[in-house]
Amino acid sequence: MRSKNRQRILDLLKDTEKTPSQLVKDTNMYLTHTHRTIRELKDKDLIKATNPEDKIYTFYKVTPKGKKIVKKTKKDIVLK
Repeated sequence: MRSKNRQRILDLLKDTEKTPSQLVKDTNMYLTHTHRTIRELKDKDLIKATNPEDKIYTFYKVTPKGKKIVKKTKKDIVLK
């Protein structure tokens, strides 16, 4: 995974669900960058909304495919 923003969000979502606002607070990213990164991760099936019907407080979590990516990148970091 190339984008540091995508990696940061995946790391934050690997153990818990969060809203975009919580991700903004945790990453210090702009809301627009956070939304773009969420969209990119959703398009790659690395995260998903746990309550997509709620348009105000949508929570996201890592998918099984996303968990494999998190494990792989952590392993790559350790090996470097």
